[in-house]
Amino acid sequence: MTNPDRDALIDRLPKAELHLHIEGSLEPELLFALAERNGVAIPFASVEEVRAAYSFSNLQDFLDIYYQGMSVLQTEQDFFDLTWAYLQRAAADNVRHVEIFFDPQGHIERGVAFETVLDGIERALKAGQAQLGISYRLIMCFLRHLSEDEAFATLDQAMPHLDRIHGVGLDSSELGHPPAKFARVFARARDLGLFVTAHAGEEGPPEYVHEALDLLKVGRIDHGNRALEDPALVARLASEGMTLTVCPLSNLRLCVIHEIDQSPVRRMLELGLKATINSDDPAYFGGYINDNYRAIATALDLSGAELATLARNSFTGSLLPAADQARHLAAISEALDGR
Repeated sequence: MTNPDRDALIDRLPKAELHLHIEGSLEPELLFALAERNGVAIPFASVEEVRAAYSFSNLQDFLDIYYQGMSVLQTEQDFFDLTWAYLQRAAADNVRHVEIFFDPQGHIERGVAFETVLDGIERALKAGQAQLGISYRLIMCFLRHLSEDEAFATLDQAMPHLDRIHGVGLDSSELGHPPAKFARVFARARDLGLFVTAHAGEEGPPEYVHEALDLLKVGRIDHGNRALEDPALVARLASEGMTLTVCPLSNLRLCVIHEIDQSPVRRMLELGLKATINSDDPAYFGGYINDNYRAIATALDLSGAELATLARNSFTGSLLPAADQARHLAAISEALDGR
């Protein structure tokens, strides 16, 4: 398959994005605009300076600047503008459904009300559904470098709004903060009827993936790269049909892999794993969802059938009802046929 043909197919394919941190879609231009609007001092003199700072050697390097960037997000309109900007980029990449992570703890500790964050994000998501045809689910993440008691406090704050929140996740610094640390709060979230997912096996060992499955009882694994080091775990993930939300350009920029052709995506497909492609924090990692598809399609010489499988996995791994999944799967078949 030639690159132009492959690129055209990627453009045609309907996709769902299942691993997207909305705060990680804060482009330098919007960061500057919001800093000026809100009178927030930032340690950069230009957009170019910000982009130059987006060079990371590991997850913690990224997180340091990620939390710094959050400081400009202060009002409901800020969160609307952030989310709306992402949705417009997603629509241009033929994304039909998004399941967005947000980090309320990163805002509450700055004095921003939980409702301010939620109202702005949700208002944009509703506008995206009405105007862009992008359906959505919203997943509230707990920051794993904080305590489980703080996660419980955040869940308490979310209680009046659980009709607007579809799941909980676990993100931030992975090493030294195993899933087991949050077993009780995840059990509470499951009891409340929330979907649960967790970052595991990005920098953390395969044991973290085991803990996410056995202790948190997750419905998806976010990243999951290092699961490939454990054959028994691979067999289990395959037999259970567990969705893995892989983020190729993120893996490259955070030095989880050193070259894009080291992405585990093809190997996962060959092993029968339900891999999906996602952009994670696209403003920081140099690409939205089609950029990620193109990067691995070229580096791994993926076939049209493999690209279609990745797109199908994104919908069957989503929280959409079966009828909606079926509609998107039919559209993928049409795209594969060139229609």
